[in-house]
Amino acid sequence: MFIVLADVKIKAEKLDEFKKWFSESNDIISKFDGFVSRRLLETKDGEQMILVEFDTIEKFNTMHKSPEHDKVRSVTISFMDGMPSPKFYHVVSQ
Repeated sequence: MFIVLADVKIKAEKLDEFKKWFSESNDIISKFDGFVSRRLLETKDGEQMILVEFDTIEKFNTMHKSPEHDKVRSVTISFMDGMPSPKFYHVVSQ
């Protein structure tokens, strides 16, 4: 399993609209082979993080290099104050 955790700063006035867009954009990303999940997380202090899970890094990279992802990413970034800060993980034990 390959996981991406990305800290994001959503513009406060755009948060509700972003949540709607995030759900809609999951319909696009979920069609890629190897997709497991994509979720928007929020701390009790109101900070957001995006969690993305794919079967393998190779399948994630295929999605990440696609025109569909480019479109989703460009719209997603328009809701943000700054660029996302991703970290990449491989599940090594369960």
